[in-house]
Amino acid sequence: MLLALGVLSGCKQKKKPSLSGEEPVAVSDFIDFFNEVTLPFQFTDADLGKKDPDSLRISYKVFSQFVPDSSISRVMGKGVKPRFYPMGKVTASKEELYLFVKAVNGERKTGLLICFDKDKKFIAMMLVLHPDANTNTQQVSGIDKNLSVYKIIRRKNADGTANEGKDVYILNNAAKNFMLILTDPLEEHLTELINPIDTLPRKNKLSADYTAGKMNLVSIRDGRKPNRILFFIHFEKNNRQCVGELKGEALMKSPTTAEYRSNTGPCAVELIFTGSTVRIRELEGCGSYRGVHCVFEGTFVKQKVIVKKKKG
Repeated sequence: MLLALGVLSGCKQKKKPSLSGEEPVAVSDFIDFFNEVTLPFQFTDADLGKKDPDSLRISYKVFSQFVPDSSISRVMGKGVKPRFYPMGKVTASKEELYLFVKAVNGERKTGLLICFDKDKKFIAMMLVLHPDANTNTQQVSGIDKNLSVYKIIRRKNADGTANEGKDVYILNNAAKNFMLILTDPLEEHLTELINPIDTLPRKNKLSADYTAGKMNLVSIRDGRKPNRILFFIHFEKNNRQCVGELKGEALMKSPTTAEYRSNTGPCAVELIFTGSTVRIRELEGCGSYRGVHCVFEGTFVKQKVIVKKKKG
């Protein structure tokens, strides 16, 4: 009886260590902090929105013990130090181990995948899910029984139809990265962009829509103060292989130059106006708002406002 009580007492005392502090931890404790999940495993952008208990928080100090700062900066942006939460662990084989992680930086939540080798050393990390502001899309990510990592985006169209795009990756252990092996682009269906600030006032002489093709838009509207402007940027490049979207309020640094700086990360964008164009330039990493292989840059041409004549 006493032995049984001793065993039960030992089980109760066996708790996962806290990883929310600043002290170094063992790599085995870090990996054991993640619960094992069965294949196939997937999660959605809605799952990222759920609140996690503080007991599951992994501090940046602990996370960066095992994942290089350079890898975190490349995915999250330079200088960003988010909080991390475990989502699941896949023990693929004796050679590889996959950990799914939620990263939280202010209101921004993203899904990451990191991989370790048989010696529990870091191999690679990739961004697998980054929710957008479009209420008509849903994002899904996961890993199948063949250890193929996939990212899916589904979109509901205004006419009731739906489109789906999918990218599939596998780990390239030799190159220390995830390699794209299949892509099924989200088919272009929409004939025009949905501009979330379209109906706002445009009394400022800079306020207008500036375009560079059908699906590339910089929309400017009046700010809350005379020295500020509201903007919405959407661009698509390389047959939608790279898409970026950003909305915010920029400060006028001069009569022809505005600058936006995010309050939740390092993202900064400059807007330079001429009489008929606006040129955008990314000043600091806005990786959470665009694809990995492109940046916010380019020149957009001002569009004339078509005034409808009243009948009679």
